[in-house]
Amino acid sequence: MRLKFLLFVSILLFTFHCENKTNLPDPLEAGWNGQAVCEVLEENKELRVLKCTFPPNVGHEKHYHNPHFGYTLAGGKFRITDTTGTREVDVPTGYNFKNDSITQHEVLNIGKTTAVFLIMEYK
Repeated sequence: MRLKFLLFVSILLFTFHCENKTNLPDPLEAGWNGQAVCEVLEENKELRVLKCTFPPNVGHEKHYHNPHFGYTLAGGKFRITDTTGTREVDVPTGYNFKNDSITQHEVLNIGKTTAVFLIMEYK
């Protein structure tokens, strides 16, 4: 019985993992109103580094992220919608963040300055 339960949970988690990756674009594929917001700075077999730029009133359509580390080159004010809801956040220059699992969200720069992020995705 325990083995059946573990198998069921494993299948459920695998299905959720695959759905996240197949139903949503990754951060490079996602853009805003048909325009790209991220560019590849470096890519190799272990890492992909993206630079994502958000002028005022520009966002990032709903997308997923593989495990990643991020660094804010130029901060700003964002409206973020993710699995926990929608909130407004001031992201300061020099702020860093990390996720060890696949995540999904959409963002909109609601501030008056252009915000720029580096995203380092682990492969």
